[in-house]
Amino acid sequence: MQTQAYEVLSRLKCPAEARVKIIEEIAQGTGTVDGMIGGQVVDLEAERTKPDAAMLEYIHRAKTAALITASLVSGGLYAGAKDRDVAKLRMFGRSVGLAFQIVDDVLDVTQTSEQLGKTAGKDTTAEKATYPALFGIEESVKKADALVASAFTQLDPFGECAATLKEIARYLVERKK
Repeated sequence: MQTQAYEVLSRLKCPAEARVKIIEEIAQGTGTVDGMIGGQVVDLEAERTKPDAAMLEYIHRAKTAALITASLVSGGLYAGAKDRDVAKLRMFGRSVGLAFQIVDDVLDVTQTSEQLGKTAGKDTTAEKATYPALFGIEESVKKADALVASAFTQLDPFGECAATLKEIARYLVERKK
């Protein structure tokens, strides 16, 4: 499916320059260095080890945050956003993406499988690197809240046009599954 995504992207009805930038953005977000594939590799290699905060942040930023960021930035590029606005969307996505993954880690240890709709506690069982394992639940929640607050400041210049993005970000950190 990933390969087919590039076929679809190549047919976008937007200026060629925007189309190329969108394809580049999606390629980076799914890629092997700072993208989903690279983050997944490091995540698997980190199982049953004691990663530090920097490695844990890399894993989460490269996996989840990279995909959220690529989606936001691609939308901005498609709409013809200026470079400074694309940069703000990028910072918003990185912060919200990391917050989302921190909350996901917290939910994995605080909710039941029935509440989550998936197997709870699997990160602990697999001895995965998680924010609660490294910082505890309370500190992890504070970190996620701070990331969303920081993300919101990136959207201030957009005014009411950014209300939906803020609502989505708020949902991501307040969700219970």
